[in-house]
Amino acid sequence: MNYSRRLVAFYPLTALLIFSISCKEPQEKSVPVTKPNIIYILADDLGYGELGVYGQEKIETPNIDALAQSGMLFTQHYTSAPVCAPARYMLLTGKHSGHAYIRGNDEWGVRGDVWDYRAMAKDSTLEGQRPIPSNTVLLPKKLKEQGYATGMVGKWGLGAPHTESIPTKMGFDFFFGYNCQRQAHTYYPLHLYHNENRVHLQNDTVPPSTKFPEGTDPNNPESYAPYNLTEYTPDLMFEQMTQFISEKKNDPFFFYWATPIPHNPIQAPQRWVDYYKEKFGPEEPYLGDKGYYPHQNPHAGYAAMISYLDENVGKLIDHLKKEGLYENTLIIFSSDNGVTFTGGTDGAFFNSSGPFGEERGKGKGFVYEGGIRVPMVASWPGHIQPGTRTDHVSAQYDVMATLSDLIGFEKPADTDGISFLPTLLEGGGQQEHDFLFWEFPEYGGQVAIRMGDWKVVRQHLKDDESPTLELYNLQTDPAETQNVAAQHPDILEQAAAIFATEHTNAETERFRIPLIESGLLGS
Repeated sequence: MNYSRRLVAFYPLTALLIFSISCKEPQEKSVPVTKPNIIYILADDLGYGELGVYGQEKIETPNIDALAQSGMLFTQHYTSAPVCAPARYMLLTGKHSGHAYIRGNDEWGVRGDVWDYRAMAKDSTLEGQRPIPSNTVLLPKKLKEQGYATGMVGKWGLGAPHTESIPTKMGFDFFFGYNCQRQAHTYYPLHLYHNENRVHLQNDTVPPSTKFPEGTDPNNPESYAPYNLTEYTPDLMFEQMTQFISEKKNDPFFFYWATPIPHNPIQAPQRWVDYYKEKFGPEEPYLGDKGYYPHQNPHAGYAAMISYLDENVGKLIDHLKKEGLYENTLIIFSSDNGVTFTGGTDGAFFNSSGPFGEERGKGKGFVYEGGIRVPMVASWPGHIQPGTRTDHVSAQYDVMATLSDLIGFEKPADTDGISFLPTLLEGGGQQEHDFLFWEFPEYGGQVAIRMGDWKVVRQHLKDDESPTLELYNLQTDPAETQNVAAQHPDILEQAAAIFATEHTNAETERFRIPLIESGLLGS
């Protein structure tokens, strides 16, 4: 059906890492004669180790693995923030968190009970997150100036309905999906948005985090029926994406597929759940005690979500080939942050973060590697050498600079990224980051800075615990288990100097870290 017709004090964040870009000899690359189509796929809470090509052994991802094998795999790529909204803001603006307007999640609670699902259904002014300023220059605006058609499906999270900060007012020609992150806490919502308008779905009202009624038998499959309804939003969004691509195939296009998968809740097509039930065998039901919805087979359900996403990546590539677009399309696949620890997700079972750790405090919401190092693969036939991998240290706030380099538009002067196009094309001359920078006001208040192999981390800058001062060598200690801060005061001084230069006080009170902004926190 065509739904469009239905109406943190110092913490260095990344960089200077001088590693070999590839084990292969640089090869000459052909110069594109036409502007390439660009598809950026952003998974939600997908851990560094949850793809086969990154070492995953339980969850099957043959299509994303094949995408990596057709192009380049990045081993040291980072999100700009360890949670949804700021990561998306920095991806689309090219700013790091010391300069960003959005530095954490902000549900804009002054409007009322924004967490009441039924109230939001009745009153759309309660939906959405804090708006970004209307003069913010996002990546799709720059691409539109170059003649690109711009489309998006998935999760927005950067401004509420009825504000100037919705996708179609921030550079996208087309949007279909969740305006509000809280609405995305169910894959069977009452509505999605098509551009500025709600599209009402044939789903019942089952608010996120609805638990079993008293006396429910968790071993009876029928007990879970209320949590798996009629219209599954990833199906609807995929349909709209392929329709947009077909309609725009005669012009260059940029498409941002901000899929909510595999963010909780655990809700997946039953055929994939059944596949993994057979593969994994019996397991204990998840009863909803860590948020979201109960699920009878949480391991099977979680794996099913990722394999379903992988299946759709394969279908997207098939669609591009059918439309004659594949050869001139740059595809980038990544994730907004590391794996979560809520909603029945069991990162330890899957080794979801690879070598970095999945437990609370090491994954999503934290500036350790498990929370911010993410998978990234890029494919562009005839331009990116198949089967390559790189240790180049990069961040999602580099995407603006990279596409500026590729397409030829002038990036905004206040961006922080460095183009990784030389790495993609193996043409030499890759500039390296002197540092990567993270400042995150949530989960106690945190800062991180990466300089070469060194990474400084500070925790508890905003809660009642004593602030930490941590230093790790990621070359010898990628899991960040051995704090060597006492042995290297010179490295700490370098980090302090970077922080003094890169940090600006947040415009929004919620994103401020008092110990930093008062100048009271020293090294």
